[in-house]
Amino acid sequence: MKRNYSLYIFTFLAFLMCGALSAQQLKHENVPDLTEFSEIYRDTTEFVAPTEIIRKDSILEPMRVVTNKFGKNWFLFATGGAHTFIGDYSNLGPFKTTLSSDFSIGVGKWFTPGIGLKVEYIFPTNSRGYTRNVHNWAYGEPMTDEDGQYWRFRTHWWDLSASVILNLSRLFMGYEGMGNNKLMNQFMLNAGIGLVHHTGFKDSYGSQNEISAHAELQYSRFFTKAKRWSLDFKVRGLFYQTNFDGEHGYGDYVARKIDCNIGLDLGVTFYLGSKRTNGWSESTTAYYQRDFRQRDILVVNERDVFVGEEENNKRAMQGTMTFYVFYPNNYSGRNDAPLVADADVNTLDYLAGGLFTQKRYADTKSATSKILAGNSLNGLKIEDIPTEMAEELTFATDLPRGYEMSATSPLSLSLKPEDMTEFREKEGFYYAPIYDGSHVWQYRIDDATLGQTLLNNSNYEETQTFGLNSHGGLDIIKENMKLDGNDELVSFADVYAALNGNEGYIAQFTDEETVNRIKDILENGIITMVQTEGMATSQDNYSGANADKVGTERNSALSENRANSVMKWLQENENLADALYQSFFTNGQNTINEVKDTSTQSLNSKLNRGVKVRLHYIKK
Repeated sequence: MKRNYSLYIFTFLAFLMCGALSAQQLKHENVPDLTEFSEIYRDTTEFVAPTEIIRKDSILEPMRVVTNKFGKNWFLFATGGAHTFIGDYSNLGPFKTTLSSDFSIGVGKWFTPGIGLKVEYIFPTNSRGYTRNVHNWAYGEPMTDEDGQYWRFRTHWWDLSASVILNLSRLFMGYEGMGNNKLMNQFMLNAGIGLVHHTGFKDSYGSQNEISAHAELQYSRFFTKAKRWSLDFKVRGLFYQTNFDGEHGYGDYVARKIDCNIGLDLGVTFYLGSKRTNGWSESTTAYYQRDFRQRDILVVNERDVFVGEEENNKRAMQGTMTFYVFYPNNYSGRNDAPLVADADVNTLDYLAGGLFTQKRYADTKSATSKILAGNSLNGLKIEDIPTEMAEELTFATDLPRGYEMSATSPLSLSLKPEDMTEFREKEGFYYAPIYDGSHVWQYRIDDATLGQTLLNNSNYEETQTFGLNSHGGLDIIKENMKLDGNDELVSFADVYAALNGNEGYIAQFTDEETVNRIKDILENGIITMVQTEGMATSQDNYSGANADKVGTERNSALSENRANSVMKWLQENENLADALYQSFFTNGQNTINEVKDTSTQSLNSKLNRGVKVRLHYIKK
């Protein structure tokens, strides 16, 4: 049968064309028709980043440290106390007759925060007890019990030993770093071997020199952040072979296998050298090496027709709006939404209308009982209060809300019992500060910055405000910040209200005309580019090894995460959902500005702690 191959070929080609058309349709489904646009601007730039190692930022890894040089981390110690001798016949007399005093000195070195070595000399002392044999160390008149005669026994000796030290606190909890109040109480386990020498040895009964085994549990209490000296309490045992007391066993009597001195001692330890020579550098984690080159081509197109054919001859207006988002000290939103998708707290909602630290005591009853008893609330569990949009706040609207929104009411709230009780009676819970064991933070901070020591105690509060995030703060920003070109300056509050609604709590910090203008640009214009640049101050109180580098890493992390949080907030807002083809980018080099003021509440400090955002647009 003759086959009609032409029909088959035609069907196959038709199938391919349909598939290609379908793929083309899918590919361009979300792409605007550029035939309606005219190119009005083009620029080409090339960026070549230097090769760099990307390392973990902020607080470094306490469980990983760099071992020190031989001349560092030496210490001297002295110990005094008493011990009881436990031998074959120690139970023949009162306990007090087996007690003797001892005194020792020593020197040691820590090789890592958790492992060290010490050499100790116990000055000549003695061990006392009883014996049933007349030998080198028996003395006094014989005494008699149902088993026969026995004598007092005393041996004079000194001991030289070497022991390994295990700092259990640091091994389990990690190195605490230098210059802070962490691990002021430390527990150590020491074990070693020594040489004991008996003095006054007269005959061959017993041994003049023998080996001793040392075991010791030590508790050390430090009293200053520098940890230059400590008060030590020790429970220790010195163990010997059976003939330490001259008893070898005889006849049908088998001597104890081990004799020992068990004692309690109190002493002091002094660490030599400066604070830095008594610490360790914490290691960083190199994630990857980056070699980066990028060529960017920026093309700005203008839609030829905006509102109708009758407007066809009108040219587009190009413009740029700039606004700043200012942040509290040590806060970037890295643990909150939008950077953490399922977090209860949204960074920008907190800045616009957050309460205090946005935390509360999880157990209101426990907090109430402690307040009534006049006890500290430190140690009670705290939890996040979910944020609300600033135009929809449902509670505590009579209190200062948001960071740098009000020009008269700062973010920190009173921690007086009567004020916290009044709030609880009204709202049903207690707001809570953030405790780190040594300090009480009265504004929200990143988890990674918890425990950092600030330059002065007032920096843990927010008791001064300039209203920098509100429309009313624009005059201060204009006087102190340099704007690019002909940028129009608006406030974070204005942009927040334009994106979410200019009602409720946020409305008192905005300008209605400005908000409407921003909304008009978003709804009727085209956002061609969004730029963010993070900012942080140079203020850092870290004084350990590589202090400059660690401070730079901490502040770089704050700067970068601040920029990322604002960028992600803008990208996720429904008013910018159509900006699929717009350019969102964060400047590669975020800014760390030098601030010599020791206060984190000063105007200079606050102006240099945030994010600068530029919205480029075109509009008829």
